Amino acid sequence: MVLAAGLGTRMRPLTDTCPKPLIEVSGKRLMDRMIEPLIAAGVKRIVVNVHWLADQVENHVSGIEGADVIVSDERGEVLETGGALAKAAPLLGEDPIFVVNTDAFWGRGDPAPFVQLAEVFDPDRMDELLLLADTQRSLGYGGAGDFIRSETGSLSRRGDNPSAPWAYAGVRILKPQAFAGLEVERFSVAWRIWGPLVEAGRLHGLPLDDFWLHVGDPDALKDAEMWLRCHGQ
Repeated sequence: MVLAAGLGTRMRPLTDTCPKPLIEVSGKRLMDRMIEPLIAAGVKRIVVNVHWLADQVENHVSGIEGADVIVSDERGEVLETGGALAKAAPLLGEDPIFVVNTDAFWGRGDPAPFVQLAEVFDPDRMDELLLLADTQRSLGYGGAGDFIRSETGSLSRRGDNPSAPWAYAGVRILKPQAFAGLEVERFSVAWRIWGPLVEAGRLHGLPLDDFWLHVGDPDALKDAEMWLRCHGQ
């Protein structure tokens, strides 16, 4: 599932007329920087949720080749990350799925992180496996880190610590059944879902072996384009 329904408020005024997933970074749409490696990793079916300037996103994804694309229409309400999965649950099947943000990507743009997530995910030990970015190998991320990772890969929150070494990199793998019985309403996964999983030791993380670029606002967009130019991309 590709999350493409956000309002993009921090990216204004660019998002007044263009949905954030369709903003170009060095000549390529943000969402394409994630969808292309997703398809290269072997994914054949993609659910994309839409809300803000939904027609533009629908138009764009209708031209995607290499995978069947299904739209989860959220025009009538803003559901955030959790509500979006609850609404789309009937479309997602029963097998583990990737859930992908469209405001960040990694430097090489290759499918390797998706392949590695699929190889490491163990539903007997974990309910969600998050891709983690090293905060010291990132650009455009202004936070203090999200998680501390144990030797076994289980995650705990930063809590009262001033910082944590790992940030959520915007990609995870999970069992969609966890969302199938939830009410379709606006809620954030970070608050309602991840907390109990941390307590149960069933939220795990896999470090990204690459530089991570988060594109949250116009300044971060400029920085990402400069980084790509400097690295010949």
